[in-house]
Amino acid sequence: MAKCEICGKGPQFGHQISHSHKASNRKWSSNIQKVKVSINHTVKRIKVCTSCLKAGKVKKAV
Repeated sequence: MAKCEICGKGPQFGHQISHSHKASNRKWSSNIQKVKVSINHTVKRIKVCTSCLKAGKVKKAV
């Protein structure tokens, strides 16, 4: 699974607990987007989570 190249956020693992309290494994995927970003006056396509996009940690290329 992909990770955010800014903060390193990736999938999280835990248990899905039923009504009878039987636990089974499950995975929560983070919302990761491929975005064109300008880094040092060059345009690159990197994988960034939406919380980093919303916080303004990257500058999108025009």
